Amino acid sequence: MNEQPQGDGSAETDRLREQVEHTREDLGRTVEALAAKADVKEQVVEKTAELKEQAAEKAAQLTGKLREKAGQAADLVKEKTPDQVLEKADQAATQIRDTAVHAGQLAAEKTPEQLRQKAASAVAAARANRTPLLVGGAVLVVTLLLLRGRKQK
Repeated sequence: MNEQPQGDGSAETDRLREQVEHTREDLGRTVEALAAKADVKEQVVEKTAELKEQAAEKAAQLTGKLREKAGQAADLVKEKTPDQVLEKADQAATQIRDTAVHAGQLAAEKTPEQLRQKAASAVAAARANRTPLLVGGAVLVVTLLLLRGRKQK
């Protein structure tokens, strides 16, 4: 009937198969793209990550600018402060440190051994239970502030 030469039909068949395969690949990419657009949850996750990254970059920029401004302000204060004042401030700081060390030594010498041991165990307990102590202290401060506010009214 309609017989075509074997060589010509085979080449045409191969070309059609390649087109079909190429079309399938294109269709697969299109379906993946549509599925990605339809996945709202994934879009939210991606957008959130993008916004977090942008916020972190902005925060880093602002922190850098603030540090730079603070450094400039400190330099300006140092420049404007007379040398005599800086020397006196340094002397006062040294004297305060020395006095604090001396007071600590005197307190250690005068404190009975039993009291020092109890203080050391109290410090160890406080360090071991730091979070509950901080929370309790915060609650105490808030309570005192609320009571103070009510008394003033």
